[in-house]
Amino acid sequence: MQMAVVNLRPGQTVYCEAGKFLFKTTNVTMETRLAGPSNSGQPQGGGGGMGGMLRQAMGTAMQVGQRVLAGESPAFQYFTSTGGEGTVGFAGVLPGEMRALELNGTRAWFAEKDAFVAAESTVDFGIAFQGGRTGMSGGEGFVLEKFTGHGTVIIAGAGNFIDLNPADFGGRIEVDTGCVVAFEEGIHYGVQRVGGLNRQGIMNAVFGGEGLSLATLEGNGRVILQSLTIESLANALKKAQGGDKQGPTGGLFSTNAG
Repeated sequence: MQMAVVNLRPGQTVYCEAGKFLFKTTNVTMETRLAGPSNSGQPQGGGGGMGGMLRQAMGTAMQVGQRVLAGESPAFQYFTSTGGEGTVGFAGVLPGEMRALELNGTRAWFAEKDAFVAAESTVDFGIAFQGGRTGMSGGEGFVLEKFTGHGTVIIAGAGNFIDLNPADFGGRIEVDTGCVVAFEEGIHYGVQRVGGLNRQGIMNAVFGGEGLSLATLEGNGRVILQSLTIESLANALKKAQGGDKQGPTGGLFSTNAG
């Protein structure tokens, strides 16, 4: 289980999702806000008076509503170093790796739900919904975290990470939907059925352990995958506790005792 130790310059601010904070030095202030960094409650040019306050409140409410709908924390914690340099520690919630992504304003990054740990205040956090059939059948891909702007963002996942570029493998790779951690803008994310509606396709879906779909990643750009899925970790823990009721058919026909 890795952690990130962040050294802050005087006046520098980082923010994290609630629950990812570990420790800080005493000269680092901590503030919890509902607003994201692009709507942090600071006055905006030309938006004074009651009208500006109302627009700001509505923007914050929309941000919070999106995050709650996506299953994310409704609030962020902000840390600012005062009176000199400061230090803050963060960690993810699963045993695995962390990765610092550097944004230069030209390409956004997309990550699986709950991957976000912390970022500089110059990085904007948003929610991207994969619409229609792709999202509903894509598991982890239905709701994605989106990072834009300039600066460093830290993400975390389960198990070990591997970096791939689909362009090195003919332009396309097929992945277990739970193994996708993050990918750069320009990579096309999709979902395809495992095999056809025939005997072998049914065998793949029922006995192969992958369910009915695989994620597809196409294009030229960086992709980060994880070796452990949340579902496989949960199943291993249930099995260790004697509560796993899966039969030889795998997850498709699994039953859970109450």
